[in-house]
Parts: sequence; C-alpha cells; structure tokens
Amino acid sequence: MVLQIDFNSDEALYMQLRNQIIFGIATGRIREGDSLPSVRQLAEYVSINMHTVNKAYSVLREEGFVKLDRRRGAVVALESDKKRVLEEMREEIAVAMAKAVCKGIGREEVHRLVDEMYDLFANWEESME
Repeated sequence: MVLQIDFNSDEALYMQLRNQIIFGIATGRIREGDSLPSVRQLAEYVSINMHTVNKAYSVLREEGFVKLDRRRGAVVALESDKKRVLEEMREEIAVAMAKAVCKGIGREEVHRLVDEMYDLFANWEESME
C-alpha cells in the first residue's frame, strides 16, 4: 500500500491516513474484501503512533468503508447508505463552496473542478492503461 503522509501538514495524521485509504479504494488500488495492514504494521510502515492508525480505522468503520473482523482485522467493506453519504458530502462541500465564494472563485470554475475530480476517480483504471 502506497501512502503519502505529510508530517508538515496542518491536517491531522489520522485524517490524512483515512483520506489516502479512501483514495486507494476510489482508484481501485484497494478493493472491497481486501484486508488492510494491521494497526501495528501500518504504524511501523508510516512511522506513526498505533493510536493514530487505530483512530483512522475507527473513522473509516464509522463512515462505512471498512469492517473490523477479529480474524482478518480491518477489511474493506463498502456500506451503501447513499442518503447518509450524500448528506456528509453536502456538509463537506458547503465549506468548500463558502471558501470559493470568499475567494472570488466563480461557478464555472467550481463546476470544472468538480467534473475534473469526479473524472479523475471514476476513470482511474482507464487513465492507468
């Protein structure tokens, strides 16, 4: 698993780890049913505290990306609660849109960016060929 963690970022390490795993799932590098590394293995690999990895895994579980299995550890299992996901996206996008308005970024630029990001993940496997 390739992870890019920025130790100089203001973003919490557990959130960076969570985001990297979600990017891996979205791009197909991590597939449903795959076991993620153990908390200890991933902590050693990334050189972070095990509690940080545990928190990232807990958030991923709460958000419906993984299930915690006693024998296999954290396993990618995508919960398809579309209504909840859309509400979470609404909240996250609201902050991004408020930033855009404050910084004078226009509707067309926002639409172009959203299309670009969606295409990046929706067509990831095609772009890798």
